[in-house]
Amino acid sequence: MSDGPGRERQRDVYIRGAAGETPDVPPSYEKLRDAAREEMTDEAYGYVEGGAGSGDTALGNRRAFERRSIEPRVMRDVSERDLSTRVLGDELSAPFLLAPVGVLSIVHDDADTGMARAAASLDVPFTVSTVSSDTLEDIAEEADETHEDGDATRWFQLYPSSDAALNRSLVERAENAGYSAVVITVDTPLLGWRERDIENGYLPFLDGEGLANYFSDPVFRGSLDTPPEENEFGAIQRFIDVFSDATLTPPDISEIADYTNLPVVVKGVLRPEDARRAVEVGADGVVVSNHGGRQVDGAVAALDALPRVAEAVDDATVLFDSGVRRGADALKALALGADAVMLGRPYVYGLALDGEDGVREVVENFRADFDLTLGLTGLRSVDEVGESVLRRSE
Repeated sequence: MSDGPGRERQRDVYIRGAAGETPDVPPSYEKLRDAAREEMTDEAYGYVEGGAGSGDTALGNRRAFERRSIEPRVMRDVSERDLSTRVLGDELSAPFLLAPVGVLSIVHDDADTGMARAAASLDVPFTVSTVSSDTLEDIAEEADETHEDGDATRWFQLYPSSDAALNRSLVERAENAGYSAVVITVDTPLLGWRERDIENGYLPFLDGEGLANYFSDPVFRGSLDTPPEENEFGAIQRFIDVFSDATLTPPDISEIADYTNLPVVVKGVLRPEDARRAVEVGADGVVVSNHGGRQVDGAVAALDALPRVAEAVDDATVLFDSGVRRGADALKALALGADAVMLGRPYVYGLALDGEDGVREVVENFRADFDLTLGLTGLRSVDEVGESVLRRSE
């Protein structure tokens, strides 16, 4: 009988500790963030940590978790726990995957390929951002070479461009490279007012960071007078011109869903009517998210929005991100209707601290924490998680 990832992780850490070896990557999110900050430039840290405006939305995400408490049951046989679940046709060993985070090269040289290798080595799905620092093809190849079966589960996140042909090209490249889902982010028709970035006068794209998929794309390159290798500034200007699409409406989602065989998920949904509309026009699911508090200052906490959205699209896949830090957070989100959660900032700080190995440590700790929290709540599987395990206090 397997002890499960929680006890296995504990045993490994404690045995190493008895030999005088303590973890290089702190298991505490707060200590991890602070340690990573020491390794990052002020501009990079501000870009990753900062939220829109005052930062109230990011703080609100955490407060929403704090308002809900887990009410454990005891005297139940939890010696065997099943963390597996199925999402969009993919078998997940645990109900979480790595969220799309762009420009990882500003955090560590391992960047996206390091993140992908770490996730693949643990059989944890990951999502590649449109603005990744490595091409989506290179990331896929590195992940498959690392995965035990040579077939790492990966999704591609699309920032819809104002160039429809470019959108199609990127999605087709992802499909050809073995990605198994497309995540369309819809909460960035404009870039949020991010005070830390404004104070630093910093936008990484202007340094050419995060543009690997654009500079390698045939449609994007065809729109340039000269290739990026000869005129990087001109290519960056073109990227700025087409990056986001303020005219995005549901028919655009329908168009993307029609030209790909991959399941489509719409990310950045907080209202039930928007979730229903996304599904009506062809989306297979939604991600309840406020972009980690990075877009609208004073927006509703994503966790507070989750139950109503989940109820509105009962037959569709519902994922969740924004504020997930520990295993208990994942359990609470599942209890409120999510099928799985997406982990963002924690793995980015692991990357900053120790590259690929840092991501691996963070993911192993998160999975162990979730496993133990599930069992200590009196539950034996993800399927048993429901709203009855929570209590709310204002």
